[in-house]
Amino acid sequence: MALGKRLLGCNLLLSLALVLGISPTLAETPSGQPIRIGQTLSLTGPFAQTGLAHQIASQIFVERLNRNGGLLGRPVEYVVLDDQSKPDVSRTLYERLITADHVDLIQGPYGTAAILAAMSVAQRYHKVFIENTLGQPQLATYEWHFSATIGGPDSTATLPVKVLDAYASTGHPPKNVLIVSSKFPSAEDMAHGMERAAKARGIEVLGYLEYDVGNRDFSGLAARVKDANPDFVFVACLGVEGDQLLESEKRIDYSPKRHFYLYPSGLMAGDPLADRAVSYSGFEDVAPYTSTAEGGAFAKEFDARAEKAGLPYPHVDSQAGNEYAGWQILAAAVKATNSLDDKTIAEWLDKNSVETIEGKRDFSGRSHTASADTQQLKQAQGGKWVVIWPLDMRTPGAQLIAP
Repeated sequence: MALGKRLLGCNLLLSLALVLGISPTLAETPSGQPIRIGQTLSLTGPFAQTGLAHQIASQIFVERLNRNGGLLGRPVEYVVLDDQSKPDVSRTLYERLITADHVDLIQGPYGTAAILAAMSVAQRYHKVFIENTLGQPQLATYEWHFSATIGGPDSTATLPVKVLDAYASTGHPPKNVLIVSSKFPSAEDMAHGMERAAKARGIEVLGYLEYDVGNRDFSGLAARVKDANPDFVFVACLGVEGDQLLESEKRIDYSPKRHFYLYPSGLMAGDPLADRAVSYSGFEDVAPYTSTAEGGAFAKEFDARAEKAGLPYPHVDSQAGNEYAGWQILAAAVKATNSLDDKTIAEWLDKNSVETIEGKRDFSGRSHTASADTQQLKQAQGGKWVVIWPLDMRTPGAQLIAP
């Protein structure tokens, strides 16, 4: 069943309950020794903007959890440490969380490299490990690893196909593509996935351009993109790199016809240069994601806090949605097993699925990923992201705009 239909069904059930005079039982105030759940996030360094979005989502979930009885009748305490966007720091801090801070459970950090570093610590101490942004699931060999990501077992094979399908649906598919990629491992994997998908459809690949992680000068790349003048530019970037490429292109009077950005910053949707840019999505503050009570409340609260925190794009997106879903998975497993034992939780997750604000997550795919890629595509239109693919998930009134 499509996510949009499931969300509508949940609302209908809630409405029926109200008509029948059925009200939910008020949760008792949690008491006793807090359950401590630890995590590191990139609160400083190059990924700080994204790390802050993950922190806001985590704080919202924990506060909501405690308002509704906590876990096992006990309050939950969220322990977050700054890994400075450095995997080696993340590894050290997870050691501290487990051995010195004595947290009961852990959540994975943001970003592939930090996740793999933290996972090695979780494996050494036999802790269940839920993460939500691992771009290379094939590298997750730990048996108690569980993924909240929306890309399924191999999004490098499925996401590029969705992008090309969406453009083909307009009746004017691109005849050629230029691929630009960071040398960040998961970005490179996705870029090669687009290269394979394009060639399989007979779409000419005009070139494959790479830049170093941390690069800030995109003038040379912009000139090469302009010279190629492709029908479609696929940019496997992280954070503000996509914005910086667009700025460099503007300075030489160039604007891409069709353009995709893998992990864009919050700045992108509101940037006039990024108009009609496409990216992937799993949650936004638009329908159908906001159609459930929890999804709508989360989106509203996140937007308010993001604006107060000064985020350049004060709207919830997939990064925050993924983080929230990861917490939903952990909380569901604790409640179902009535236990904080890592082995018990891992065994339950291995055999069950969890409903999240991004849809159902099972863990039957490779490396305990979901069995299917459930990503949608979004496009920057009028200064905001709207969902445009697949058709049954579109934001009402929205459609893919392409030349």
